[in-house]
Amino acid sequence: MPLRTWATVFLPCAGLLLASCGGGGSSQDVHPGQPIAVSGEGPQSFLVFPNPQVTADGTLQTDSPEYAAAYYRAIDPTNARDTFAKWKALNGFETGTGNEVQVIFGDRRDLGYGRRMTFRTNADGTAAAYVENYVVQAGPGYSYASANLDAAIQRDTRWVVGISAIEYSPGPNGGRPFAKFFNFSAQGARQDLADIDGRGEKAMPSTCLTCHGGRGDPLTPPDARGLRQFAMVESAPSGARGDTLAHFQPLEPDVFGFSATPGYTRAEQEAAIKAINRAILCTYPIAGAASAPEDACRPAARSGEWTAAAAEVIKGGYGGDGLPNAAFSEPLPASWQGHEALYRQVVVPACRACHLLRGTSAQSDIDFASYEKFAAQARGIRPHVYDRGDMPLAKIVYDAFWSDPAAPGVLADFLAGEGVSVRDASGAVPRPGRPIADPGPDRVVSPGPTSLSADASLFATGYEWSLVSGPAPASLGGASSSHATFTATQPGTYTLRLVAMQGGIASAPATLRIVVASSLQPASGAVRFADIKQAMQAPRRCAGCHSPQFGGPKPPVFFSNDDRNGDGIVGDATDDDWLYEVVRGEVNFTDIAASPLLAKPSGRHHFAGQLAGFDASAPPGDPSRALYDLFLDWILAGAPR
Repeated sequence: MPLRTWATVFLPCAGLLLASCGGGGSSQDVHPGQPIAVSGEGPQSFLVFPNPQVTADGTLQTDSPEYAAAYYRAIDPTNARDTFAKWKALNGFETGTGNEVQVIFGDRRDLGYGRRMTFRTNADGTAAAYVENYVVQAGPGYSYASANLDAAIQRDTRWVVGISAIEYSPGPNGGRPFAKFFNFSAQGARQDLADIDGRGEKAMPSTCLTCHGGRGDPLTPPDARGLRQFAMVESAPSGARGDTLAHFQPLEPDVFGFSATPGYTRAEQEAAIKAINRAILCTYPIAGAASAPEDACRPAARSGEWTAAAAEVIKGGYGGDGLPNAAFSEPLPASWQGHEALYRQVVVPACRACHLLRGTSAQSDIDFASYEKFAAQARGIRPHVYDRGDMPLAKIVYDAFWSDPAAPGVLADFLAGEGVSVRDASGAVPRPGRPIADPGPDRVVSPGPTSLSADASLFATGYEWSLVSGPAPASLGGASSSHATFTATQPGTYTLRLVAMQGGIASAPATLRIVVASSLQPASGAVRFADIKQAMQAPRRCAGCHSPQFGGPKPPVFFSNDDRNGDGIVGDATDDDWLYEVVRGEVNFTDIAASPLLAKPSGRHHFAGQLAGFDASAPPGDPSRALYDLFLDWILAGAPR
């Protein structure tokens, strides 16, 4: 069974505008179109989706020029906004109409910029914002300095590294407004690729969406023009391609840098910041009737739609309903009482900004709006923070977390209280960069040769496989390579061990259980998309809810037979090709066990809970996880068509 090679990738956190996440540092990230390579130095790639849609050649679709081009075709099909001047004109800036507010601050937490932000609202409920970003610094990587803020105040255009913009307006065919993201060069040209943190170019809009709550779904197959279309998020209220369910970030002046220069102090800009936050609140959906005047402008949330935990940050920061306070000062939320150090030192500076805009009203467990939600994710926090190093999700945030003398320990102690061990034998908190072995998920296979891969291992340059136990003799070829071959002819459970190495440092051993089953049907490595589609569309399975006919909250993807390419024919071969891309898009080849195609029906972040046949806690080959084993086998073979 040929095992798909999956690249080692270090999760995202991103955004260009409004307190989004960002980077800095001396090491360069990969550029679009290049596979992400293992590095022994620690995490090197930021502003990348956690599931970057790895293509057949190993490149990352969400970080490709093709992805950016498809996005702009969706939101601006006539290129009416391909320059900053045209974008400003279409949004009514500097015309004397609407309401425009400007603030200037230092982006200390995220991208390091000095930021000159102009926010505009219109009587029809649309809004737009742009930020001139200033960096006074030589060399690769950006970091915050007061000189960046001074340059923004002086509007010294020598130091403009780009202009970021968000437009909240209807799509090309009308409908409900949604957030659209643009990046322009200092000269005003729209950019498909943008270097927003001094670490190399990355593709729009991914650098924005990862920290503005947006989805990173795969592109469609080529249409009649030979062009791939941007994904349709089926639950998007706008019904428009390009609506990724992203949102404005609230402005949190507590984390900004401000000048002592008259006119630009925090106190002098509080009124403008509040006006912008009030306008941002108007773009957030609300469930039920508005109970306060500042909520009257908010769009009504449809069934299952995200209902804005971020709104509570804005309202709480200004004193609750009515926004009575002139200045922003966030209180400790009630659910975090007794956990203030964790909230103030870890969650707010390192986690919340990107998590706050994610989820739906039916699945809001990852927005970290309450202590209970954060605690529910304890077992997933350790591998992301202390092992993979892909959270915190941006370089400046990452560096700030690990340079804080207390934050890593505060988080480690919280995890220990939740039964998750982090500290080593000496009591020290481990930092990402040490080798970690990962042989992939436990699996059930047919008798004969099985390909193994250590490519999911972290910070490793050498590998050693060994056979620990089994009911009968078996062989292991290529035991000192990342790709080994295990061969067993007798049924039973075999245990293998993998040790990863970096220089003279060896990882803790990781085990892999392989159950050899002679009656496995289809045989391992022989599963094809037709088998997966049949399993998903069977009664009481995935397509029961993931379809237009479902009467509950609308899901973001459909697995039913539909007229996907709009040619008037339902469920033909072309529709099947489009469905294949949708299903394959639910596979995370950078972290297979975290693939939504496996995790969701197993009950993680899933509105319907666990489905029959997806008990991932059962051993491989157990009937209670038969469908999990089927889907896993398909993924390990590369998710073949």
